Amino acid sequence: MTPPDPATAAPTPDPAAPPLTGLRVLDLATLFAGPLAATLLGDFGADVVKVEHPRRPDPSRGHGPSKDGVGLWWKVLGRNKRTVTLDLSTPGGRTTLLRLVRTADVVVENFRPGTLEKWDLGWPELSAVNPRLVLARVTGFGQFGPYAHRPGFGTLAEAMSGFAALTGEPDAPPTLPPFGLADSIAGLTTAYAIMTALAARDRTGEGQVVDMALIEPILAVLGPHPTWYDQLGHVQPRTGNRSQNNAPRGTYRTADGTWVAVSTSAQSIAERVMVLVGRPDLIDAPWFATGEGRARHADVLDDAVGGWIARHTRADVLAAFEKAEAAVAPVQDVRDVMEDPQYQALSTVTTVDDPELGPLRMQNVLFRLSATPGSIRWAGRPHGADTEEVLTGLGLTPADLAELRAEGAL
Repeated sequence: MTPPDPATAAPTPDPAAPPLTGLRVLDLATLFAGPLAATLLGDFGADVVKVEHPRRPDPSRGHGPSKDGVGLWWKVLGRNKRTVTLDLSTPGGRTTLLRLVRTADVVVENFRPGTLEKWDLGWPELSAVNPRLVLARVTGFGQFGPYAHRPGFGTLAEAMSGFAALTGEPDAPPTLPPFGLADSIAGLTTAYAIMTALAARDRTGEGQVVDMALIEPILAVLGPHPTWYDQLGHVQPRTGNRSQNNAPRGTYRTADGTWVAVSTSAQSIAERVMVLVGRPDLIDAPWFATGEGRARHADVLDDAVGGWIARHTRADVLAAFEKAEAAVAPVQDVRDVMEDPQYQALSTVTTVDDPELGPLRMQNVLFRLSATPGSIRWAGRPHGADTEEVLTGLGLTPADLAELRAEGAL
């Protein structure tokens, strides 16, 4: 057998390279689910090119606190992304995007349905130049149906899905989360959907469209509520920190004015807790044998657990629960999280050197791989910082870039 010519042979893949090395993702999305999906892919080696409007950057650059005029949320959401500017509504912007699409594996967008089509950049046009493309379309309500063209945000998904109706005290209003819960769940789900579509492409050689609606993933994580309603007519009410499925469960105030959370989802844990707090007699009650039975007697159990915890400091509570092999955790704010020894052991929060802000800490990549780990190579870049590098990499000349700028496409 003639050995391959080293000058023409394909390079041998680096077995230690991040697993998504060689995957190119175009992130056309804003606020927040679509961009988060692209971030998760970038964390594990994908070349993510963030495409922003030349005059209207991703609004996440201005969301939340900033330092020296630099948005801190963007530093996290924009990490591991190269940033280019492109006005897709201009002829030059459209043509340039199609050139980018030819080199891409994935496009992530969250315009309202019909917007890409208005610019002649719908699925027929994109797949015509790249049949292997995966197009992930993230919207509030999906690509069809009576609500499809409404503006959609995570808050609406949290309300519509049943989440807000379940959250809060029984005699208080429905409660919305103070952070982007629905967007985050949809971002995680979109990354999974993209990888699923790419796996299908490996078999068929053809790309496809991912239709992700914010209102659906959050409904999925709420569990069997539709099935309960279908089979039993059961509608779960707001129960505060209590659960209808087990008890004791909730947050309890300690003697030094802090809080801990206790969970007893497993029968053995529930029994250990009652022994610990000095009420082993309750274990013999017939209703104690099931989580549902314990939930019906939550007042009795909360009195026992809450009363014991109220007589001890948080340190003593945590030590006693650990010794008893019972489930407990301190209720922590971000200050506690940053100092927590378990998070430190896992490197859950890491430090990234940033040219604009210097060392800054942020959440690390989402999970650990033993052989091909992900990493944060850089934090969110300035608006359009990589436009020339990315576009000249497509073969555009300085004269081409000047023409695009004159048109307002860059």
